[in-house]
Amino acid sequence: MKLNIITLCCIAFLFLFACKQNKAAKIEAVTLIETNKSWNGSDLPKYPDGKPKITVLKITIPPHSKLNIHKHLVINAGVLTKGELTVVDEQHNTLNLKAGDALVELVNTYHYGENKGNVPAEIIVFYAGTENLPITVTKNNELRDH
Repeated sequence: MKLNIITLCCIAFLFLFACKQNKAAKIEAVTLIETNKSWNGSDLPKYPDGKPKITVLKITIPPHSKLNIHKHLVINAGVLTKGELTVVDEQHNTLNLKAGDALVELVNTYHYGENKGNVPAEIIVFYAGTENLPITVTKNNELRDH
């Protein structure tokens, strides 16, 4: 009987010790970016009128490649998840991004992105637009939904 009580006490002690060591993970929210300006310092425009349309894209840019010169008609923001990316606007302002960096893109300003690295650059971009409004227009006026 004495052995059973000692065994039970040992098991209870081990259980309590294990519970104490097993702290619950905390939920954490980190603001990556919060602003009313694009990355080059330009004020963001008002949101367009119309029925809201949210688009989230994962864009992969191959190594040593450059996107066509384009502009966005809607406010958008992104996070570079892999690689490196250089963004250049029409005044030659330059933003160099590395994985983990966030940005608020330019609206109604022509610009391009270039991956000068040896690995693909991957960026997740959130667009806050409206139905029937393209999110991207290339310099030669080609409309694109993305």
